[in-house]
Amino acid sequence: MPDADLAGPMVVEGEWFDTERRQRALMIYPGRNKADIDGEFIVFLIGAQMHKLWNVRDWWPVARAMQAMQKELGQNPEIGCLHIDNYGILKPISVQYWRSFEHLERFARSKDHTHLPAWRMFYRAFADAEDVGIWHETYRVGPGQFEAIYGNTTRFGLAAAGDLVPLHDDSTSAGRLTGDQDNAAPSPVEF
Repeated sequence: MPDADLAGPMVVEGEWFDTERRQRALMIYPGRNKADIDGEFIVFLIGAQMHKLWNVRDWWPVARAMQAMQKELGQNPEIGCLHIDNYGILKPISVQYWRSFEHLERFARSKDHTHLPAWRMFYRAFADAEDVGIWHETYRVGPGQFEAIYGNTTRFGLAAAGDLVPLHDDSTSAGRLTGDQDNAAPSPVEF
C-alpha cells in the first residue's frame, strides 16, 4: 500500500492540502524508479469538455461537483480511491486509481456519497446541452499487466497510488512486463 501521507487526491480546500503534504508531493525521487501495487486495480479517467468557455453557468456546476467528489474521496480513503491526478483546463482530465471496480461502482451509485446526486443533476440539466460534455473510461488492470517508470520525478500517478521502488540498472520494459529479463532487449541508454 502507498505511503499514507501521499495516497489520495490533493484537494486545495481544507486540512487535506497542508504545507507539509504539498512539500512531500513536490519532492523529486532521483534515479530510475517503478510503480508497484499489489493485486488488481482500476484506472479511471474522467473529464469534461467546455465547448463554450464563456458560458460559465453551464460548466461551473460540473467543476464544483467534481471538486466536491474529490474532496470526499480524499477525506475517506475507505471508499477505495487510491490516488487522483488532475490535468488540463479547457479539457480537464482526472486520472484516478481505485482499489477495485466494486469500490468505484459502489461510490458512483451510493446515495450516501456526492457522485449520484451530481450525476443526476448533470443529466437533468445538461443531457442535450452542447456547452459542456463529460466522459469517462475505466480500465481493469491485473497483477503484472502494467509497467510504470519514473526517472527523476515527483511521486505521482500509479507511484502515488502504490509504492515507488528503485529499478536495477539492467531493468527493461519488456523484462518488467514479461518477467524474463534475459530475453528482453537491452536499453539503448547506459545507466
